[in-house]
Amino acid sequence: MCRLLLVRSEKPFPVIDHLQPFSRIAEESKEYQGHGWGCAFLQNGAWNVYKNIHPIWKDNLDRFGSTTLLMGHARSAFQNEGIRIENNMPFLSGEIVFVFNGELQKVRIPVEGRIGAEKIFNFILRFHKNNLFDAICKGTDIIEKRARYIRAMNMLISDKKNVYLVSQFNEDPDYFTMHMKKSLETLILCSEPYPGDQGWEKIANHSRKVFP
Repeated sequence: MCRLLLVRSEKPFPVIDHLQPFSRIAEESKEYQGHGWGCAFLQNGAWNVYKNIHPIWKDNLDRFGSTTLLMGHARSAFQNEGIRIENNMPFLSGEIVFVFNGELQKVRIPVEGRIGAEKIFNFILRFHKNNLFDAICKGTDIIEKRARYIRAMNMLISDKKNVYLVSQFNEDPDYFTMHMKKSLETLILCSEPYPGDQGWEKIANHSRKVFP
């Protein structure tokens, strides 16, 4: 079970300002989040993707500069399997970046992917023509019908222009509930509120949202 982060702001912000509290969330999580981590951030209109097989709290986070859009993922590999850097998120396809946290059992979808999260991402992309949010909703509807059980299915996705969120779970709401902090300039979506920070709100279970 992983930890997710997305930050979008109208003004550039130092990436480290958000990776530091995210790192603490990962390190202090009740589930081990040390099977690698990764982030994607916009610079000069292009995605920069960084991945490391080591825990985020052991990495040098003061290397990324500033951005207006950041996505982060700290990994807890299912049953401690597939611990390879190519399985770390974020996953990138063209302009679209994807991070996932959850567990699904026996999902019957004919799609390629090294791990379950990549299969889900590839499956959603099959439906993407002109409207990514429609593709996300259609893909997750089908996945829900074809899964024997969904413990949790949380996703953060961005195509540079918009931010998309899916959050649903059937157990452990204290762990799987997503959180949001929003101001006039900045949107933060995270698996947990930043330690010691105020002004966060819980995102309701079974949410599908688009933030233009």
